[in-house]
Amino acid sequence: MAERMGFFTDTTICIGCKACEVACKEWNDVPDDGFVFRATSYDNTGALGASTWRHVAFVEQDGRWLMMSDVCKHCTHAACLDVCPTGALFRTEFDTVVVQSDVCNGCGYCVPACPYGVIDRRQDDGRAWKCTLCYDRLRGGMEPACAKACPTKSIQFGPLDELRERAEARVERLHAEGVTEARLYGENPDNGVGGTGAFFLLLDEPETYGLPPDPVVTTRDLPAMWRWAGGAALALAAGVAACFMGRR
Repeated sequence: MAERMGFFTDTTICIGCKACEVACKEWNDVPDDGFVFRATSYDNTGALGASTWRHVAFVEQDGRWLMMSDVCKHCTHAACLDVCPTGALFRTEFDTVVVQSDVCNGCGYCVPACPYGVIDRRQDDGRAWKCTLCYDRLRGGMEPACAKACPTKSIQFGPLDELRERAEARVERLHAEGVTEARLYGENPDNGVGGTGAFFLLLDEPETYGLPPDPVVTTRDLPAMWRWAGGAALALAAGVAACFMGRR
């Protein structure tokens, strides 16, 4: 297993240029989103989806804009992996999570399993798609297209441990400068998904950016559920057997 790689997105220096969205689409041959004008902001893609693997959110507030380039979180405990029946989803040697489109059967189990609402299916073929963290580029020793194209280095790529140290130092510096609302999101290995491979520096609550405040791996309770189901099945079988024995 290679060193775990990931993204640190510093939203304080995002300018909303959408270069990351364009680079992602060009490199991965992702189709367009329809270029819908939503009349709510300058954001024409709306949210992450099967044809939007990077999404730049625009949040207008009194006196300022908040911008954030969102992406698949590449969770440590990835529910999408747990529920995939075909093995289309797998964990790479870089500890990232990738969908193999040629193995995906379009069942859609991964879509509701994702606590971040990242994975989606395309209407034309029914298969699931999401960010691969440019797995092909990583295998060739290159950084992901979105990070390469980001002009302000808002999207930073590298070994996850190094990114966490860099992010913590950035927050401390912002706090010293009076930006006390700066906080990290997703970097904690003790959170509900075991930490993420893509984490963020935010200037407001996660909900402001459309992020869940306390995400939890949706398959967390599956082992207990199976144990209860197994116990119920055994009790039922024992009851049926007792009935037959009683009749005899």
